[in-house]
Amino acid sequence: MSRFFIIVLILAVGGVAGGVYYVHQQKARAAAADVLPMDVYVAAATTGDITQSVSSPGQVISNLDVAIKCRASGEVTKMPFDISDSVKKGDLLMQLDEKDEQVLVDQAKVKVDQDNSHLIEAQQAEAQAELDLQTAIEKADAGLTSCQIKATNLRNKADRQQELLTKNLASKEDYETAQSDSAQADNDLQAARIAKEEIKSQQVALDTKKEDIKLAQEQVRLDGIVLTNAQQQLDYTTITAPMDGVISDIPITIGMGTIIASAISNVSGGTTVMTLTDLSHLFVMATVDESDIGGVQVGQTVNITADSFPGKRFQGKVVRIATTGVTASNVVTFQVKIEITSENKTLLKPEMTANVQIIEASKQNILMAPMLAVVNQKRKVFVTVQKPDGTTEDRDVVTGINDGDNIEIVSGLTAGDKVMVHKNEAANKWTAQGPQRPLSMPGGGGGRRG
Repeated sequence: MSRFFIIVLILAVGGVAGGVYYVHQQKARAAAADVLPMDVYVAAATTGDITQSVSSPGQVISNLDVAIKCRASGEVTKMPFDISDSVKKGDLLMQLDEKDEQVLVDQAKVKVDQDNSHLIEAQQAEAQAELDLQTAIEKADAGLTSCQIKATNLRNKADRQQELLTKNLASKEDYETAQSDSAQADNDLQAARIAKEEIKSQQVALDTKKEDIKLAQEQVRLDGIVLTNAQQQLDYTTITAPMDGVISDIPITIGMGTIIASAISNVSGGTTVMTLTDLSHLFVMATVDESDIGGVQVGQTVNITADSFPGKRFQGKVVRIATTGVTASNVVTFQVKIEITSENKTLLKPEMTANVQIIEASKQNILMAPMLAVVNQKRKVFVTVQKPDGTTEDRDVVTGINDGDNIEIVSGLTAGDKVMVHKNEAANKWTAQGPQRPLSMPGGGGGRRG
């Protein structure tokens, strides 16, 4: 056999052996790839819609509840409305017996009338005293002036008589008469001056009359306050609606003939005769876990359901988030107030149990993968991708929002890529220290999300 033939034969045998070995290796690799752990399955990255939300139980509440109490005491004589009746502001809700209060009003009116009469008398007396004083002043001034003139004249006459007597032109009798008349005139002048001083006592009396008027006016004002209070107490026997609303509660002990205790004079705060509820706005008070509250914001849309109306959906929006949380059984929750905005909100009633779904974010036609395919380990987020040849590789990804089942893949995958999905959180051959699922990643869900 020639050397060339031997070489060709050796090469042929080696090629066949190599081919057999390659096929065997490929079959072995494929068989190994088909054998996956029991807690792992393969799923493809797809495009679709994701809505990230927070679900929570809540309770329907009204816009405002007003406890109606009576400021007056008495027996109920009228109750024109019953529970669930709608009322307008100013409508009569309850009438109490007003006989006792009416008597007090009538008595107060009589007292005020008497005070006004006394005031008029005091004003008239003051006016008369002022007139008398003015007359006395004018009369005294006139008398004083007359006496002053007369005293001056008679003093001058006496002086002339004295001069004539010195010249022996007048008799002593004429001189003495002139002196006597002058002295009398001086006495009359002094009496006129005294009379003018005595008028001051009339001024004091006039001032007293003015004080009497002030006292009478004060009495009128005081008794007027008593009348106002009595009239107010009478008005309190009529209880009217302070606002538009619906009567939501009337205590079973309240009815015709019931004696009501005043909320003012009674140390217990008085009797609540009914509760008026404003249903113009309805809200749901929901409690959100602290792990979920970070994504809740004022203005977010809320889907609401109620066990009382299966199959019906209500719409709402977040209007308030509590600043301080409440701790119960070592769990911190925050109160979120949601206003119900849909037109069918009238079906709901206060105290009903509701379930709310707060929509944090929503995206359409995005790339997504099962949440349990994403591993968050040592600050590294990745998925395990199965290649077409059956082999696998870890690939870093950037994630976005999630709905609890699927998570947005911002980058790192393309539609159709097959990823390994872990059925649970146990350690597996792809993660040496066990995977940590992104259940509370930024923009992700967790707890009661989804």
